[in-house]
Amino acid sequence: MQQAMSRELIQRRDRVIVMGGIIGIAVLTWAYIVYLSWNMNNMMMSADMAMAQMRPWSAADFALTFVMWAVMMTAMMVPTAAPMILLFAHVQRKRKASQRPFVPTGVFLLGYLAVWYGFAAVASVTQWGLHTAALLSPQSASTSPFLGGALLVAAGVFQWSSLKSACLSHCRGPLGFLMTEWREGKEGAFVMGLRHGMFCLGCCWVLMALLFVLGVMNLLWIAVLSGFVLIEKLAPTGQWVGRFAGILLIGWGAWMILGALG
Repeated sequence: MQQAMSRELIQRRDRVIVMGGIIGIAVLTWAYIVYLSWNMNNMMMSADMAMAQMRPWSAADFALTFVMWAVMMTAMMVPTAAPMILLFAHVQRKRKASQRPFVPTGVFLLGYLAVWYGFAAVASVTQWGLHTAALLSPQSASTSPFLGGALLVAAGVFQWSSLKSACLSHCRGPLGFLMTEWREGKEGAFVMGLRHGMFCLGCCWVLMALLFVLGVMNLLWIAVLSGFVLIEKLAPTGQWVGRFAGILLIGWGAWMILGALG
């Protein structure tokens, strides 16, 4: 009896540690985003910043942009993966308690983040291309209503696609994912993280591209998108909320394009 209570206390402690780690990552990354946004807003007031927006990017500019995107994806996506991370940690605690081979949860998380860091690299290249083509404002928002409108319409249509539905179902069903995608060992855990990250990427990549519509470092827009993804993945009616949002996005994008034409 006492041994069972001791195991339960250890499991509770481990859950607190994992959840504390997720919260800590979220707090640190969001604090960095707030700092970047505040710093950028201050720099916008200077003539030097305006000149910097006109010059070609250096390797340092690209590296800083990648770090910005990587931190932003961590802040936005790790909290939405919390149910999956906690379930993986629970399974590994059970394996450890029964003296079976187990893997630290961080290995799974690294695999998950590797996918989003790959997306951050693609987003950085895209931002560089848009900057070179003079299609971005100093706030890194699209200066073309046709580009912005097209992104909104594309995101709205994607909300109703079968690919979106399939990827979202995997993200909303962590138990089903573990049962179908389980792999042994550290390499297996990393691959599981990659697989789960790919499903989440397939579900959300178009939404993340909407950051180019109102500003990559627009703090309110980042928060709205983060909250929306969280609702889609965790709320019981998340899939229908996403489809309703798709209709709104299509309407917004069409209004933006028609406004530019008129």
